[in-house]
Amino acid sequence: MSRDVFTEVVRANRAGRAVALASVCTAHPDALAASLRLAEARDKTLLIEATSNQVDQFGGYTGMRPPDFIAMVQAICAREGVDPARAVFGGDHLGPQGWRSEPAESAMAKAADLMRAYLRAGFAKIHLDCSEGCAGEPAQVGDALAASRAAALAAVCEDEAPGRALYVVGTEVPPPGGARKDEAGVAPTPPERALATLEAHRAAFAAAGASAAFERVRGLVVQPGVEFAPDHVDRLDLNAPDRLSAALKDHPDLAFEAHSTDYQYPEVYPALARRGFVVLKVGPALTFAWRQALYGLSHVQGWLDGRAHVSEVMERLMLAEPKFWRGHYPDDRVLRHFGYADRIRYYWAKPEAQAAVSALEAAFDAARPPAPLMEQYFSQEILTRAEALRGEGVTPAKSLLYAQVQAALDPYLFPEGAA
Repeated sequence: MSRDVFTEVVRANRAGRAVALASVCTAHPDALAASLRLAEARDKTLLIEATSNQVDQFGGYTGMRPPDFIAMVQAICAREGVDPARAVFGGDHLGPQGWRSEPAESAMAKAADLMRAYLRAGFAKIHLDCSEGCAGEPAQVGDALAASRAAALAAVCEDEAPGRALYVVGTEVPPPGGARKDEAGVAPTPPERALATLEAHRAAFAAAGASAAFERVRGLVVQPGVEFAPDHVDRLDLNAPDRLSAALKDHPDLAFEAHSTDYQYPEVYPALARRGFVVLKVGPALTFAWRQALYGLSHVQGWLDGRAHVSEVMERLMLAEPKFWRGHYPDDRVLRHFGYADRIRYYWAKPEAQAAVSALEAAFDAARPPAPLMEQYFSQEILTRAEALRGEGVTPAKSLLYAQVQAALDPYLFPEGAA
């Protein structure tokens, strides 16, 4: 999908069609492979997005720079028989937040280099997120400062690749890769606040000499009333009146972007599209589903050969390096493995985890577990999906892993006009 198709989807949505794009925000190879295979099968296009935490000019926590991420996705497409045009690449939460412990000047200099790296690699959609404060500043800065910094970074993008990027702006964004730690509910963004944010960015872009870039702002991040905490999900109230979409009335080339839409009921996604949300982000729910299937495989294999459960390896890794879950969860074994924020996803790339997963997959592929055992850990929907994938040449273990991920993504690929 080209950036022009992104614009077309925005305009189609604003013209009254219930269409949206699933934004797959993960660097997990199996989650990406499963998602891309499903997009190919359903004749859909995905936004594949990397966050500034995952991928930056220094490697991020994945060890990948922007060109590496695109090369990885393209290699997955080639291996899985997926048309690479199924994916358009976006950069999510791009701004100074990765260096927010530094003074603003140095954090913004690194953010400018981040923009250049993403554009040189071929990312078409750029989410400018300058909502978090730097050293000595409040944790969340106001619209004026966030917009001013976003405009400065947009000017960098225009210098690097004039007229090429499409932008998403907005200050009501959850932290990248995370979820709420508190028990408070969420409320939709008031329309007057959405308009104030948009006007702050328009003025800031003009002041930075980047008015032409503002004409290519296609998304505004607002809160539709969906979120998830470590152990519960706030779901969209389908009976609540839609006041927010009125903010789009005078902006035919602009739509909303929704973050943290993971774990919603299937009917929520077309409802969000009807409310002007064109970008529906999902990430932790996909790796949560993959982990769910992997633990199921491990239970099955334990019955067959008595091997230890893979969760024992993961528990050791998480306790040895707690920085990826501490601050998101209490010291709670259940939440470490099963929390909705899925902080365990940060550990799957570690060599010990990869070795354990590979050994489990190999053992499972060589086994022939009986149906009654499989039915203890996998639903009939997943078993049916996995059987179809095996018919396409996917190995037994991968077929179940992919099937669980696809079941989580499937509601995002709803047909136009879905009720």
